[in-house]
Amino acid sequence: MEQPNLSYIKELSGGDASFEEKLINVVKNELPDEIVEYQNNIEIENYKLAAENVHKLKHKFGIVGLEKSYQVAIDYEAGLLEGNLDLKEEFEAILQLIHSFINEL
Repeated sequence: MEQPNLSYIKELSGGDASFEEKLINVVKNELPDEIVEYQNNIEIENYKLAAENVHKLKHKFGIVGLEKSYQVAIDYEAGLLEGNLDLKEEFEAILQLIHSFINEL
């Protein structure tokens, strides 16, 4: 599995450490709530709303440099709209990976 990194954030910031910190803090603040909302929608089997949650979350994947995982999220989002949970475990493993990475920053 690919590993999260700050390459994209550093590229966006152009070396501006303050901007990097702000972007990281946005992800740190939004991610936990977005994960909980996604999990709640999965639990109540509202896959349309869960797909919307995945849509929001996938952008965090790109921010932390997870290009392959971003594609998993795209595929999972499409699957959820069809009631297909085949990528659920893989998607949730990526969420855990990102959550751990962000919390260590």
